[in-house]
Amino acid sequence: MTEVRLAARAKAVLDQLEKTYPSDRPLLVYHSPYQLLIAVVLSAQTTDAQVNRITPELFTRFPDPCALAAGDLSEIEAIIHPTGFFRAKARNIRAAARALCDRFGGMVPDAMDDLLSLAGVGRKSANVIRGALFGHPAIIVDTHFARVNRRLGLTNQTDPARIEREIAELLPPHRHYSYSMRANYHGRDCCFARSPTCTNCPLRDLCPYPQSQGRPLE
Repeated sequence: MTEVRLAARAKAVLDQLEKTYPSDRPLLVYHSPYQLLIAVVLSAQTTDAQVNRITPELFTRFPDPCALAAGDLSEIEAIIHPTGFFRAKARNIRAAARALCDRFGGMVPDAMDDLLSLAGVGRKSANVIRGALFGHPAIIVDTHFARVNRRLGLTNQTDPARIEREIAELLPPHRHYSYSMRANYHGRDCCFARSPTCTNCPLRDLCPYPQSQGRPLE
């Protein structure tokens, strides 16, 4: 399929997803840029729901970056323990908070290189922050996003960096974040890794996956 046709499909997919999912706000609960940054770091290898269960206590105890930077590591570990990998995560969020205080005046930066310099922040996390907080173009590649886009035939890549580049080329930059979040929601709600609900899928008329599996829709 030519890139022009792929771009048309991607736009049509996004148009439909915007009808299906009116909001593109992250599923992580946050009330400040600092809170989103910490929540995103904690969300690695766990669910957003699990992070949301522990962050109220964490942010009550450590309401700003400098408070967290000065926090006792064992106390931080105890609070975030349910998220898994709690020792590494505690070190990362405290180090990231210290960097915010020491290098960025207590503010979350918006530049990709600055975000990637923070402990625990990879490219996926940085793109969440750049898109949600600053409105920058952001293709956020996680397992849901990758699965949905491969099934839609918009990429055949498995490497996140290559997926990011290919999808970014199909949509105008101002729609990157919207597409990223809504494709993620779709992967969580409908396009499951096992037994996707293709018959009731809002993208069924745009998706080649059922036919490729020998399961044409009725």
